[in-house]
Amino acid sequence: MATFVLVHPAWFGGWCWKKVTPLLRARGHDVYTPTLTGLGERAHLLHRAVGVETHIEDVVAVLNYENLCQVILVGSSSSGVVITGVADRVPERLAQVVYLDAFVPEDGQSLLDTIAPERRGGIEALAASEGEGWLVPRFAPEPWDRILREIWCVTDEADQRWAQARLVATPLAHFTQPVRLRNPLAAALPRRFIRCQWPQPIFDHFAEQARRSAGWTTHELAASHLPFITHPHELTTLLLDIAA
Repeated sequence: MATFVLVHPAWFGGWCWKKVTPLLRARGHDVYTPTLTGLGERAHLLHRAVGVETHIEDVVAVLNYENLCQVILVGSSSSGVVITGVADRVPERLAQVVYLDAFVPEDGQSLLDTIAPERRGGIEALAASEGEGWLVPRFAPEPWDRILREIWCVTDEADQRWAQARLVATPLAHFTQPVRLRNPLAAALPRRFIRCQWPQPIFDHFAEQARRSAGWTTHELAASHLPFITHPHELTTLLLDIAA
């Protein structure tokens, strides 16, 4: 049986995997869904020093303290940066690294370094105008209900209410701190990119890059950018195939 560690994106928490976790466990797999510092049920721990380095340490600590080995490490969206850093720190604990419609930084890059300047400017402007310069309150200038419905294609009203009630501001440093890659052993890890086929064309670049890169396998999933909410069964099936 496999061990999955599922890492949520910005604004979310470990709660977002609630539909997927029981499906994987029903097949006999171990599943861990850590919540990054300052988010979800750990929102009370938020402070100005929290950034992507903190979030990398969060996941590394779970792997070390739970003594997890041969882990399938999955990161969604912004947590592609987090799992990239984790893989560099503890490659000996990992079996595969899976990017679920996620950002894939190179050495010295932050998440904002991987996107177009105008999108970077939008996030920084939100932090300046509504986040006291260090918090990003949401993904776009639109309100959360519209973002969930129109951008992330969460069409079920119950899912919209469930998610919106739990989304919280994310530290700007989650997006601006660069990831440093120093461990040559990490380069040998098998990596996969799952491209969700609904909106968010920003991830086409990373999927195409993965297709051209040795050591990578690419997959397509007919689902939204948040398949753990909108298409949990389809995502679970794909994760089970990856584990097999």
